[in-house]
Parts: sequence; structure tokens; C-alpha cells
Amino acid sequence: MPCVICSYEYMYLKFYGLRELPFSLTPDTQFFLAYGHYRDALHTLTIALNSGEGFLKVTGEIGTGKTLLCRKLLNRLDDHFYTTYIPNPMLSPESLIHAVADELGIDTLAFKDQHQIMKQITHTLINMSRGENSKQVVLCIDEAQSMPLETLEMMRLLTNLESEKKKLLQVVLFGQPELDEKLNHNAIRQLKQRITFSYQLEPLDQNGIAAYINHRLLTAGSNGAIQFLPSALKMLQRGSHGYPRLVNILAHKSLMLGFGQGTMTITPQHIKAAIKDTEGAFKPRFWHW
Repeated sequence: MPCVICSYEYMYLKFYGLRELPFSLTPDTQFFLAYGHYRDALHTLTIALNSGEGFLKVTGEIGTGKTLLCRKLLNRLDDHFYTTYIPNPMLSPESLIHAVADELGIDTLAFKDQHQIMKQITHTLINMSRGENSKQVVLCIDEAQSMPLETLEMMRLLTNLESEKKKLLQVVLFGQPELDEKLNHNAIRQLKQRITFSYQLEPLDQNGIAAYINHRLLTAGSNGAIQFLPSALKMLQRGSHGYPRLVNILAHKSLMLGFGQGTMTITPQHIKAAIKDTEGAFKPRFWHW
């Protein structure tokens, strides 16, 4: 039996002249838009890591694009860096050590206890920092607000590893605003003092949404035939409040409606219908559906 969804998607792409879905929720770095806060955050992180800073932090509300920024940063760092990534940090301190060791290519089964694994992590980091082909190790942790306090403290201890001139391990925390609340806890006050650079992602403004929509359509293969009317973009800003994840959901649903009607022009009516159909969208009370 043919895949009905795949067939519908194929017709959708063919109708709009696209190579791929422009508003997928998958954090694909080719769709990253260097605009406003996102451009500044990426620039700040890159400079801070090249300067050898030990602890960095990026916070933002749900759907502001932290994971995409994280992946873009990992892709942007050159061969001077050895990058590691932990997407789900809801780990015990012991599990964190094992996760870091795995990212460094260490076989933890070859060691009897946590102390020996820590010694091997230290040994590995020292070796990686030496010689002509030395590497600076960067660990990016996504959803960092989920880390237990004890695990955050262990992370601080890991960053104590340093040579005479530089940190052996640099850490970038990406998390929701709850991360800032957690860092205010007295038990990990030393960690908060170690954070040398922090950045807060803000939602896209009206101009940012227009640039975002245009960038994603062009990246997906559009020749410019698809048009979001200015009034539709304004409605999109109201329904999404500028959060990229919601922008993606609403724009995708609007294009689906446009496809169903055989039109390349997205109007406020398309956006309004998408908002009505999306639970997480912002619905002004005075709207009469």
C-alpha cells in the first residue's frame, strides 16, 4: 500500500517548487539564520571559546532555537577544537563522568571505579592539549536546566582540570530560564562565579520573522513564487510571539492550507486558521473564530 503521507508531501513540494520542507522542526543547521540575537550569540560564543574561556551559558524560552544554535556552533568551530555533545543531561554525577569519557573515546569498562575514569579523562585531556596537532576540548550541554544540582557541581569539578596556561575542558550550557534559577542555588554558587560569558536569546521581531520566512523558503529551494503577505507576517508575529518553533508550525500549516486551495499567496486568513489549529499558539481573546 503506498504511503499516503509521503505522496501528499511530494505533491506539496512539487506544487510550491521546493526541494524539502522549509519549516520542519528538525534543527537543521543549513536553515540557521544569522540575524539579531542569534548572530550575536554565535559570534559571542565563538570569540569566547577561541579566547579559552572555561564556562559559557546561553538561555532562552522554549522554542527560541537553542538546540539549532548549539549545533551551528559545533559545526562552526574549526579543526583546532575537539567538540563533544550531551543532549540529555538528566544524569547522576557518575553518569556524567561516563558520558564525558564516552565522548572522549575512553572505554570506561576498562577501569574499576570512578576515580580511575577521572584520572583517564585528565590524562586524555592533557594529551589532547599537547603537540602541534593539539585540540581544545569543548563540551556543549543541551537542556542544561534538567541537570541535578549534584551533577552541575561535578561539571564544575571537571572544569578544574587545567594546564599552566589554559583550561583543558570548556563547557557551554544551553538551557531554559529555569537554569538561571538553578544556578542561584547556594550549593552551586561557585559554578555561577565561573560563568564568564552568558547570553539570553530573545524572540524574533517583526523584521526578523520576515527575514526568517524568506531565508527558510529560499534554502528549501523556493524561486520566490511563494508570498507571505505583510499582513500575514504581522498575524504570524502575533500568533507566535516570535518564537521560531511556533513560527515553523504556523508557517507550515499555512502552506498546507495554501496548497489545499491551490494558491502561492499566504494571507492572514491562512495564518489565523493555523493559529486556531495550534494549541501552543497565542490566541488573543478578542478574536472571533
